[in-house]
Amino acid sequence: MNTAKKGRHAEHRARAILEAAGFCVTRAAASKGPADLVAWDTTSIRFISVKSGTKYLSAIEREALTVMVRPSNSSIEVWRFPDRCREPLIERL
Repeated sequence: MNTAKKGRHAEHRARAILEAAGFCVTRAAASKGPADLVAWDTTSIRFISVKSGTKYLSAIEREALTVMVRPSNSSIEVWRFPDRCREPLIERL
């Protein structure tokens, strides 16, 4: 599986988990912005960067997420899907 397909698959997995938890989710497909997914419910907004395999956030990606203008009731998260792992490893920034 190529890296683009692997990343897209991880984003779809994250979206399914969030929707099952009651969030509305939009995916920024092919976006070069800091967040891959934006999820919201009645009380919160989550900006999520999704990584697959052994990838981690680079320093530039981390900075772009942390300086992003966003509402006060929002959170920034990084969801990593290591190979052969069913559940994501979630880091809140």
